[in-house]
Amino acid sequence: MVRLTLERWHWLPDRFTEPPIVVNIPEFRLRAYDSSENVVLSMNVIVGKAFRHKTPVFEKDMRFVVFRPYWNVPPSIQRSEIVPAVQKDRDYIAKKGFEVVTPAGQVAASGSVTDDVLAQLRSGKLEVRQKPGPTNALGLVKLMFPNEYNVYLHSTPAPQLFSQTRRDFSHGCIRVEKPAELAAWVLRDKPDWSVERAQAAMTSGKDNLQVNLTNPIPVLILYGTAVADLDGQVRFLDDIYGYDDELKAALAKGYPYPW
Repeated sequence: MVRLTLERWHWLPDRFTEPPIVVNIPEFRLRAYDSSENVVLSMNVIVGKAFRHKTPVFEKDMRFVVFRPYWNVPPSIQRSEIVPAVQKDRDYIAKKGFEVVTPAGQVAASGSVTDDVLAQLRSGKLEVRQKPGPTNALGLVKLMFPNEYNVYLHSTPAPQLFSQTRRDFSHGCIRVEKPAELAAWVLRDKPDWSVERAQAAMTSGKDNLQVNLTNPIPVLILYGTAVADLDGQVRFLDDIYGYDDELKAALAKGYPYPW
């Protein structure tokens, strides 16, 4: 495990434009660093399910935060979950706090769904989003680093899941345990954005309020099954996605490696 984790660490950039946020998937942990590479914020996270919804490994820059966001349901979830639910119960949209919208964001239905609207949902001509609020699937804040996977950091209406030892419960996005603290940290170049203001924006602020970062922050989503603590102790983690076996097989074949 140590060798495999060190191999993955070799793939990382030598330096960053700003202190990064690092998520280690099998550790279910997020850490934010300062310019001296010290951990200044650490918290539990929930990652994608090992079956069919793995959180991808990648790096992108965080660029903005959205308080009290809409949840724009991904097309795959709309097809596999929302449409079948609406077919069984035409009031499902209203009961769950959803809206049916056009690609431009105009509301087409928020109550009982007609046959015509259902047909357009099934074909993908209309989309589904969940209204902001405490029951929203994203919770009350999302932290965005635009990427091709449509993965981001967000809070959750189900904080009790953080008490679980193994926390792969999401569709791929990363749920964070301390959303107000993280939002205030990423907005630290804006002195008026304290933890208290971030919490207020989450609970009683304007819906879908976007705040752009002064400087983009690198976000690294990593996969390491060996972790060295500050006291020098090494912890070994479960290979929840089976990536260690894949890497071991690739290394055993020798050069040229597939990455």
